[in-house]
Amino acid sequence: MRTFRLSLPLQVVAMNPHERNIAQTKKRKTAARTGSFSSGKYLGRQIAVLLRPLRRTYRTPHMPTATMKTTVSLLILALLAGSCARRTEKKTGDRSESPTETISETGTRTPQAETDPQPTCPERKTPADIRIIRDLLYDRHTLEDTYPYRDTSRRFQWEKIRERLFFLDSIQTEPARWAVLQNYKNRNGEAPVVRRFRRNAYNRVSDSLGVERYQSVPLYLPEDTLTAERYGRDGWPVKQLGREGGFVRVATVAFPGEWLVPERYVHPLSDTVFFGKAVMIDRTNQNIATLEKADTAWIVRSMNPATTGVHNPPYAHETPEGLFLIQEKKVKMIYHRDGSTEIGGFAPYASRFTNGGYIHGVPVNAPRTGMIEFSPTLGTVPRSHMCVRNATSHAKFVYNWAPAEASVVFVYD
Repeated sequence: MRTFRLSLPLQVVAMNPHERNIAQTKKRKTAARTGSFSSGKYLGRQIAVLLRPLRRTYRTPHMPTATMKTTVSLLILALLAGSCARRTEKKTGDRSESPTETISETGTRTPQAETDPQPTCPERKTPADIRIIRDLLYDRHTLEDTYPYRDTSRRFQWEKIRERLFFLDSIQTEPARWAVLQNYKNRNGEAPVVRRFRRNAYNRVSDSLGVERYQSVPLYLPEDTLTAERYGRDGWPVKQLGREGGFVRVATVAFPGEWLVPERYVHPLSDTVFFGKAVMIDRTNQNIATLEKADTAWIVRSMNPATTGVHNPPYAHETPEGLFLIQEKKVKMIYHRDGSTEIGGFAPYASRFTNGGYIHGVPVNAPRTGMIEFSPTLGTVPRSHMCVRNATSHAKFVYNWAPAEASVVFVYD
């Protein structure tokens, strides 16, 4: 009788069957502890043990070869699956034995216990996360963070500055087509009367929020282009959303909302504009700070006294609160005497941000012609007609440092 046997690459060991069984049992236990089921030698031995009954069964000239091949394949797959499962268990067990480490910026390694994976959300920043670094470019007449004023003290309100820088960063996270609302001295036409209007202390038409009709821009609701809903200030930055007939649909950033504005009042900015320089004007503490973005931080470039506008009808106006864009500059801004067309003098290094509101140096009243560097009234109480007075050298610094149509001005209390 011819006998067919399955030939496997087994290691020949000179021992009796009983000893062989004991040795193989020990190896199986060792493999289970160490997770070494991936060893090809051990895998072959396991298959040999399982196929012993088949050797005895198929000692026949009519051995069903297909059945044998199928059986062998299934046994190999089963053993491989067990090997993978045990390797996985080993890796899972290793986590508790070898905790991960967090490396700080200084290179210190801190052990961190492994925990079950949890769903993570993108980190949400707050104004407190805004980094402000002091590195002055202009260092004359500089104020400290807190400084004496008469019988009290004044300060730079860094918490409010951070809030506004955070807001400025947030409105620039997504690409936008920026523009600025313009109607200086009604050059683009007097705005129509809004739906709900009143007359203010200057006997001028204003909307329900106190924005005057003079030098302002009409804002229409998208569903009603016959009557304007309110006024937008000259110098407000807006996002262009599209054109509809003779109107531009814009999104205001000073307050949420979409509006239709006649095209002549909307001045588009450069497609690549980035608002990386900001002027902070504090009406309460009568000071001014300039900052610019550098990587992930905002750098303080100057901290100085200033004098804002005073509410004094019929001529002097308070400096309006809000976010504006520097629109134009004049080395000498000529002004008139109150109530006349007679030239009253000039303000040096003037940067206009809204209506007739400029950041400028100490005014020079006619007939005097020479510039004045400093005035003892700076940083005291509001006294200008709407503008923000500075030491003349600081006004020159702002004039040269802050590019028009790319620098913002925040006015706050």
